[in-house]
Amino acid sequence: MMNKGKFSALIPLLFFVVVYLASSIYLDDFYSVPVLVVFLLSLMVAFLQFPKVAFKHKLKAFSEGAGNDNILIMILIFLLAGAFGQISRDMGAISSIVNFSLHHVSPQIIIAGLFLISAFISISLGTSVGTIAALSPIAVGLSENVPDSLAIALAAIIGGAMFGDNLSFISDTTIAATRTQGIDMKEKFKANIRIVAIPMLLTFVIYLFFKLGLSDAALQTDGGYELVKIIPYLVVFAIAIMGVNVIASLAVGILISLIIGGYFGEFTWIEAFQSINQGLAGMYELSLICLIIGGIVGIIRMNGGIDYLLYQVLKRVDSTKKAELGIALLTGLVNLSIANNTITIIIVGPLAKEIAFKHEVKLNKSASIMDTISCFIQGIIPYGAQMLAAMAIASFAVSPLEIIQYLYYPLLTGLFTLIFIVFGKREKMETPSVPTS
Repeated sequence: MMNKGKFSALIPLLFFVVVYLASSIYLDDFYSVPVLVVFLLSLMVAFLQFPKVAFKHKLKAFSEGAGNDNILIMILIFLLAGAFGQISRDMGAISSIVNFSLHHVSPQIIIAGLFLISAFISISLGTSVGTIAALSPIAVGLSENVPDSLAIALAAIIGGAMFGDNLSFISDTTIAATRTQGIDMKEKFKANIRIVAIPMLLTFVIYLFFKLGLSDAALQTDGGYELVKIIPYLVVFAIAIMGVNVIASLAVGILISLIIGGYFGEFTWIEAFQSINQGLAGMYELSLICLIIGGIVGIIRMNGGIDYLLYQVLKRVDSTKKAELGIALLTGLVNLSIANNTITIIIVGPLAKEIAFKHEVKLNKSASIMDTISCFIQGIIPYGAQMLAAMAIASFAVSPLEIIQYLYYPLLTGLFTLIFIVFGKREKMETPSVPTS
């Protein structure tokens, strides 16, 4: 008989959601509240709960949760991805990618072109917010020459950024989804591309109809590009899709970036080391959050909170399809609450894995569902970092609702994920077993 668990064991997680949500709404800013501090307060709640349980047992549960091999490997990948992103950026890769893309896009299909450029850059960089920050000024400049183009241009950039964020091998969400489910990135990519390929093509076709009547000179850029500087991204993507471990892929990418940057004189060896250190530092907060979430989940598991959630979800689930819908619902609700798709996956991932094992959902499918649903939600919520970044660069000249009406890609991704779940072929696990903690 299934253990019903304890609802009260979930109080640390509920505390985080309530405090973070209430503070963000009060301040009217979802990114001014330090997430790490709120998680530390949640950890204190977990330690104070159930005083009859010896503190040493709570500390052991925390240590086992934080020290889970998937958590530690995920942190290592985050750190390497940060280092690769920074060294390649300082080497001049981003400017080369942007200028190369702009040189080869016809002004007559600029909205569809912006969507494709954004997708390409986001797959390369592994960050949707970084892509939006790089391309949104182009949308602003476009609006100065073409009235009423700002909202749709920003929507195309946001949509393309979410496409790349969802599929990139160095994206935080991809790393979190694959590590929490314990699968290779290639497996998740194959499942993911089946979901998002049609939404991507449909969005591109829809945007093709938005012809703004620009002259051939409208998008001329003075910036040059060097194709050799794009090579590190292409290599990382290529060897990762071949099945090479992503840690090795990122290490190769860093090495190639160092060689190319050094050859072109972009940095000295000490500047290169400083660049790598800056990239690592950019991932410190996320790495600490992963450790603390892992520890909190360890305590919640010991106290019966995970059993409670599983019981509540699984008593309504009697098929693989309903299990997949349950994973999608949990992911969507958490992402709506905390407006961060990476942290959402880190929170939901262990639970999704247990649901997958109990109902024989293939783990590449559970990883894909979490990633696509979180990117769908994150891409359309007005208080998400992606939307806020785009509006801030545009000096808040447009409202979220004006942009959302043109966000075809995230909306189609959400729809096709549900279609994929409801009508997709049921591929059960080959060797069902008990998931590792």
